[in-house]
Amino acid sequence: MRNPLKLKKNKTFNYSPRYYKGDGSPFKIEHKLDKFRSTAHTKRGLKNKFSSAMDDLKVEGDRNLKLRLLVIVAILLLLFLFVIDFDLSIFLNP
Repeated sequence: MRNPLKLKKNKTFNYSPRYYKGDGSPFKIEHKLDKFRSTAHTKRGLKNKFSSAMDDLKVEGDRNLKLRLLVIVAILLLLFLFVIDFDLSIFLNP
């Protein structure tokens, strides 16, 4: 008689693909760029997420990134104000 509390095991098969010529297992699903991402294989938890975010901030990337971002935001803001017909003269002294 079978034990009703024990789960049934899945069947396993010894299958190898016929035309696979690559390295490693063909059944492992991994993106090509996962080895270059810092967040692809991190451990879970709030502390680990925070520490990985701080590590990403410490890595120096493009030096002009902040300046470029501020210029883009300023241009988009001025465009938005122009579209809604906002009067900028209220900020100037009379």
